[in-house]
Amino acid sequence: MFGKTILFSEMIPDSAWEADFNEWYDTEHIPVRMRAPGFVGAQRYHGVDSPAYLAVYEMESPAALATPEYKEIKGSPSDRTRKMLNGVTGFTRYIGVESGHWDAPAGAVNDAPVLYAVFFEVPPQHADEFDRWYVEDHIPTLMKCEDWLKVRRFEIVDGEPGKYTHLALHYLASTAALSSPERDEARRSPWRARLAAQDWFKGHYVVFEKHGQRFKAAL
Repeated sequence: MFGKTILFSEMIPDSAWEADFNEWYDTEHIPVRMRAPGFVGAQRYHGVDSPAYLAVYEMESPAALATPEYKEIKGSPSDRTRKMLNGVTGFTRYIGVESGHWDAPAGAVNDAPVLYAVFFEVPPQHADEFDRWYVEDHIPTLMKCEDWLKVRRFEIVDGEPGKYTHLALHYLASTAALSSPERDEARRSPWRARLAAQDWFKGHYVVFEKHGQRFKAAL
């Protein structure tokens, strides 16, 4: 149910019609996309420290967003969809192509209660060292924590409003993983300290809790 490409999209509905927003998202907005070629699945989340709702769409490749079927979905929204999209705030939309994934020793995880998203804008001349630090130092240390179930890394090929280049999605058994000794160890790493001393090393960190069940592509 995971694809090699994701669409990471956040929205904040007005609290007065939040229930209507969720009903629309679950019964119309996602299901119509699950019928489009190249869409593999989707999972919704809600911000732990924000009112934002997140949908992570799983796709075979970025080409899923360029098919005639998807262009029809985007170009001919229902009246209800138009009303909802015109009323939300806090909109984000990032397309990421997977560059690697790591599973806990217990095996692959399809669902996790908590999603921890980490964005970075990495200058091209620092990308190689950033990637090596993440893969060789950061991820191995984090995944010594039993609540750190999976890590997926992405290169962002398009998106707004941030100018991020790299995204890591960390799948956690609980938010307790974020205050674990293993995460403290990872953040005290000398390699990380060398990177953190540079002006560009400014991550954007967001924590979400799973909202609802995973959607699968229509057969």
